[in-house]
Amino acid sequence: MNILLLEDDPQAAIPTVDGLEALGHRVDHETSGAAALKRAAATAYDAVVLERLVADMDGLSVLRALRAGDNPVPVLFLTALSGVADRVEGLRAGADDYLTKPFAFAELAARLDVLFRRGPMGAVLRFASIEMNLMDRTVRRAGRPVHLQNREFRLLEQLMRHPSDVVSRAMLLRKVWNFQFDPRTNIVESHMSRLRTKLNLGFRSDAVRTVRGAGYRMNADAD
Repeated sequence: MNILLLEDDPQAAIPTVDGLEALGHRVDHETSGAAALKRAAATAYDAVVLERLVADMDGLSVLRALRAGDNPVPVLFLTALSGVADRVEGLRAGADDYLTKPFAFAELAARLDVLFRRGPMGAVLRFASIEMNLMDRTVRRAGRPVHLQNREFRLLEQLMRHPSDVVSRAMLLRKVWNFQFDPRTNIVESHMSRLRTKLNLGFRSDAVRTVRGAGYRMNADAD
């Protein structure tokens, strides 16, 4: 799942990010409320985790801006503001859950699992004849199962989340392999080749198009 974390203390964020990524989630971390809001407006997240005590734009303001823009993404407050009035204020502003610090990571993971199961963003991505279930990690094309390895699944997920856009090689390296630089290998190309072979088996058209010099995109004309 794709998670956005707003935590203005980079050191405090490390164990949370590491723990969530160890569970197979992908985490974008921001230390600024304004930056987090910008990301949330541009990306389809499965959940947003907010600290309320952020200097430039606090988590409550971020939540209110999301809801004012009709963004239904599930939001969990993870914050040191622990008073009853604080919790009530956060929930009434549109938060789906509220967890106070200090916290047990296992509880955070469990609460996020609940949000994923009921989240309005949904657990299924669809494009043309392809259906991707993010909860049970299955893929079907025209009803036929497509068995993908983890990296192949994550590559397809990035393409399915941005079906009308060209997804660059740099973005795939960052999102799927967590590379912040280009290692100058053919790792993307080799995994993409295997993904396409599996997706296209038994079909006449390629589900994924290569945009020369730019990246990849889903093929809207695929059968």
